[in-house]
Amino acid sequence: MDRRETEALESAFKIFTKTYDKNHRFAAKDICFIHKTWLKKIYSWAGQYRNTNLSKDDFHFAAAREIPRLMAEFEKKILSRFTPGSRLEDEELTHALAVVHTELVLIHPFREGNGRVARVLSDLMCLQAGLPSLDYRMVKGAEKKAYFRAVQAGLDRNYQPMTILFKKIIQKSIL
Repeated sequence: MDRRETEALESAFKIFTKTYDKNHRFAAKDICFIHKTWLKKIYSWAGQYRNTNLSKDDFHFAAAREIPRLMAEFEKKILSRFTPGSRLEDEELTHALAVVHTELVLIHPFREGNGRVARVLSDLMCLQAGLPSLDYRMVKGAEKKAYFRAVQAGLDRNYQPMTILFKKIIQKSIL
């Protein structure tokens, strides 16, 4: 399944780069489009918000019944503020990536693929800003644990840990 999802994402990413230009302000419908375009040949529910509660280890994501409201709020307060990436300077962009990524992962709108959708959105924001797609391969081992702590810090609107992580990822990606 992982191989099918990875191949589908590589194919879908080409569609996303043609669909969203540097001035596009992302919305909740775009997040659903990204998810559906990527996974429609694998899951019948691709692009639809989940209707079941999810957790990972002892961490509970947003309640399923709250997802439509949370995604509307995410669009209004986060996406409208931090996209398009083309209008942001370096420090602003790094912070924007951290906020957008963290908040989307905390909402966890879909049954599967939330982290990858959040990474796709980060990549698209970077492309809007004239940067390359990001190289996330460094997020393993200790950095993966730091990533999970950074997501959890977002519960308190503390985006500094994720900002630090994105700064490292961007530096690695442009070298």
